[in-house]
Amino acid sequence: MPERPVAMFAMTAENVPQIFPPEALARLRELVDFDPALVAESFTDAPVRKALAETEILITGWGCPVLDHAALEAAPKLRAVLHSAGSVKGFATPAVWERGLVVSSAAGANALPVAEYTLAMILLAGKDLFAQRDRLRAERAFPYGKIVPGIGNFGRRVGIVGASRVGRRLIELLRPFDLRVSLADPYVDEAGAAALGVPLLPLDDLLGGSDIVTLHAPQTPETRRMIGRRELALMPDGSVLVNTARGALVDHDALADQLRAGRLSAVLDVTEPEPLPADSPLYELPNVFITPHLAGSQGNEVARLGLTVVEEVERLVSGREPAFRVEGEGLERAA
Repeated sequence: MPERPVAMFAMTAENVPQIFPPEALARLRELVDFDPALVAESFTDAPVRKALAETEILITGWGCPVLDHAALEAAPKLRAVLHSAGSVKGFATPAVWERGLVVSSAAGANALPVAEYTLAMILLAGKDLFAQRDRLRAERAFPYGKIVPGIGNFGRRVGIVGASRVGRRLIELLRPFDLRVSLADPYVDEAGAAALGVPLLPLDDLLGGSDIVTLHAPQTPETRRMIGRRELALMPDGSVLVNTARGALVDHDALADQLRAGRLSAVLDVTEPEPLPADSPLYELPNVFITPHLAGSQGNEVARLGLTVVEEVERLVSGREPAFRVEGEGLERAA
């Protein structure tokens, strides 16, 4: 790759200064030539198409237009697509892989805040924090000197569904705690689970033997509503379901029935649809805690994504392989 290749941003324009604050842009300027005022929100705009003809590195992000044959034909010099977000499935068509482009993603960097959020929710759920908070609000008193039975994180069983980037990062974050962690993933074998330091279980066994189940599987036709009425019935009384993956993994009607019965609790950062309809019972049930899809990179965390891309540019310019390359093969199983 030339010493100072030409680059261009392709994403929603308002995201550029948040993902690439001044210090990141300054580092980028030392490596590539780019026009910070030109951001491709469409590959059909005349100024964008003119710039595409010389672009060698496309820096993508949320809102990137689809990279299909037509877009790639307008970019004959394009060699690399560096994504400053998670999955590339929303814009990278098979034409990208047919062209043999180098594709990299900051999905690993985006996995960290999701894993951190999940860790926090596991520990809070283990303390039954949400129900205890509501009880305190209602009663305005609590029993000093008395041990609250049934709560605590010593030896609590945590079942992780999916050894995705988030799932693997979460396993690392859980290691310092006195929790019993297990994994269910059809694409991981016993040796792979042993390398992660957790036992591998069939999904049904994990559901039936966990106090807290946390979902980290991708959304595919096979995983749609993988946690349905039968699977929820396997979970022990008083257990908690945490979902920071995709809302489509869970049958919300079946979950609402379990929540109404008071048998389970849930922490949902993702739902289907997003947001839920205004009349959804999940808003009102006391044993479900819903957040607006904010487990992933937010606020100052998005700068970590930009930094990841800048470091990938440094590697490419110096002739090294990207650290976070994405391959087309197996992409359908990725989150």
